[in-house]
Amino acid sequence: MKTEVRNQKTETRSQKSKSALCALASAFWLISIMLLSLGPGCASTAGRAGSDEIAKAATDNGDKNIIRSIKFVNNRAFKDKALLKRVDFEVGDYLDAILAEAYRRTLAEFYRKKGFPFVQVTLDSEQLEQGRVIYSFDEGAKVRIASVNFSGNDSIKTSALKNAIKTKTTKWLFWPGYYVEEVPAEDVARLQQIYFERGFLDFDIKAKKDFTDGKVDITFEIDEGPSYTVGKIYFTGATHFDDKKLLEGLQLESGEVFHNRRAQAHVKQVLKLYRENGFVDAAVEQKHMLTEDSNVVNLEFNIREGNQFRVGRVDITGNEQTQDKVIRRVLDEYGFTPGEFYNADLAPREGNGKLEQYVQQMTLSQEVIIRPVSPASGVDNAKDIKVDIKEGQTGSLMFAGGVSSDSDIIGQVILEQRNFDITDWPENFGEFITGNAFKGAGQTLRVALEPGTIVSQYSVSFSEPYFQDKPLSLNLSGSSWKREIERSDDHRLYDEGRTKGYVGFEKRYENDWRRSVGFRVENVEVDSIYTFAPKEIKDAEGYTFLTGVRFGIGRDLRDDIFNPSKGYKFNVGYEQVVGNETFGILQGNIVGFRTLHEDLADRKTVLAMKLLGATTFSYAPPFERFYGGGTGTYSIRGFDYRGVSTRGLQTNVANPQRKDPIGSEWIFLANAEVAVPVVSDNLSALFFVDSGAIDTGTYRAAVGTGIQILIPQWSGPMPMRFEFAVPFMKDDEDETRIFSFSMRGLF
Repeated sequence: MKTEVRNQKTETRSQKSKSALCALASAFWLISIMLLSLGPGCASTAGRAGSDEIAKAATDNGDKNIIRSIKFVNNRAFKDKALLKRVDFEVGDYLDAILAEAYRRTLAEFYRKKGFPFVQVTLDSEQLEQGRVIYSFDEGAKVRIASVNFSGNDSIKTSALKNAIKTKTTKWLFWPGYYVEEVPAEDVARLQQIYFERGFLDFDIKAKKDFTDGKVDITFEIDEGPSYTVGKIYFTGATHFDDKKLLEGLQLESGEVFHNRRAQAHVKQVLKLYRENGFVDAAVEQKHMLTEDSNVVNLEFNIREGNQFRVGRVDITGNEQTQDKVIRRVLDEYGFTPGEFYNADLAPREGNGKLEQYVQQMTLSQEVIIRPVSPASGVDNAKDIKVDIKEGQTGSLMFAGGVSSDSDIIGQVILEQRNFDITDWPENFGEFITGNAFKGAGQTLRVALEPGTIVSQYSVSFSEPYFQDKPLSLNLSGSSWKREIERSDDHRLYDEGRTKGYVGFEKRYENDWRRSVGFRVENVEVDSIYTFAPKEIKDAEGYTFLTGVRFGIGRDLRDDIFNPSKGYKFNVGYEQVVGNETFGILQGNIVGFRTLHEDLADRKTVLAMKLLGATTFSYAPPFERFYGGGTGTYSIRGFDYRGVSTRGLQTNVANPQRKDPIGSEWIFLANAEVAVPVVSDNLSALFFVDSGAIDTGTYRAAVGTGIQILIPQWSGPMPMRFEFAVPFMKDDEDETRIFSFSMRGLF
């Protein structure tokens, strides 16, 4: 059976290869004929020449149904070329008077959205009868927003309301903001929603505009009306859960001010409870009803439970390259196996659920749609699952370069395939060239060549996220790494090179716990040692062979792995190293996230806190000890890379001093950072305090600020960070650095 399937696969790929080559040859032949027919230098002007000829013929024949010319008159703010892009016809086209009038309105709308609220655009009807399209402009003044004010907002601060609206006097901090008629109207609707969510049910909000000399003052006049308090809270339509269970987590109580946002949040919580227990069609509606008491509302949560379903059959379509098992393994890990309750919270009927995101991330698909459908078996208590995959590009060859404050200039040539199949060897050379081999099993192969001025690294890595079809990751890698280690006066202290092989396993559990074990074999070379280097460095000269085994345990409860706003993650691990040196390394860290504030535009200010501790047991060579500073794992911003370290005593000098870093036997870090969204969630201001201690010197601490820009990547947004920090507690021998730049996640 396997041989038959393999033969079918080979025949299909052979047919695809032949079809692709035939299509390529046909396309090349067709393009060549077209270029030859146009002649040299004619390709870019043929269309326009043809239009001119048609216009001339129309003029000669007196044909009024053909566009003979297009002209713009009195347009000072925008050139003809920019306006021509707003009308979708050209000389020589059929003349449609209705379409010409529609484009007149389009041009006027274009001007208004650019800050010209009084623009008038006219279309010359007499000339239009002769085939000449002429648009005349009376632009009027470009109106700048001089001020944005609020009146009557006694309950909500003006600063909070200003942050929630789009009407601004400036854009991007210094560009002037111009008046667009629709924006204040949209802001009025937004302000109405804000007041409604905060228990004001009788508000009246309008925008007043005062125009003078090309400027406008906008005032949002607010009549808040009274705020309402909560009377009774009850549930209707619930039979599966009692009131005690349904009330869990509700942030409203009788007698409190009515908050519609909190009530709606509880709607989502109750809906989640039902959906994750198999109630696929459950719906929850919140109603607030006025009572005889003034300014008091009763809250009713009306629940339509529907039937409870279990998972039936799972059908997968659209995955021509990706194997079915790659998708089924993700579904199995999240409980979507036949007989289990259908978790409609992860995969809701309306789509855009987290399960679709998980499958999309694992397969790098363009789109994943998961829908519950009526079961083929006809049973009443089950839903079959239909998974439709639209495959995307999973392989890439990237040529790039970058700069980092820790590593200086780095070049990159990276070949990566995120849907690799190590068992799918090509049947022939053509299959290898077309990319139809080594593909489809959801594995990752990455080959990276990264030469740099200070750090160079060359690596090959392989990852299987479901080893033996279980939630068990297998990670293999081989690498060669070399770095110039600087001494205190910014000159080379020694060169450190590492040739390493690694094998690791990580088991994932349903409650978000993880266990791991890893093995490394490494050869470390220390050479080019500075003449006056400390004895600890000189003792490590040459090659040191190490083997190690590491055991770890951790848990990840963050709400989002790329841009978390609440939750935490922690890891603890111990590695025993033997070889030319024998020692142990114990390390643990915990990072927590908490939302401090959510503004009226739903942007979150997030606090992140990190604690890290690590120590060695027995003597560890300098290249295995701990160094603080920089932006990596042992980050203390405000200090240079390896700028916080125990210092070794110089050799071969008359009056030796402790100047050059040799590493610490233990390290402790306590860092905190607040990220405040500025324009959107993709641009945030940073405020942080980093601190730590090592086995020598005083406690170190620095305070700083910066900005973070989230850049879209394959797996999720990648933070780009620009940070300034100033130490206010340091040791005399520490090396400091005010500015740092990196592309990495928070902590």
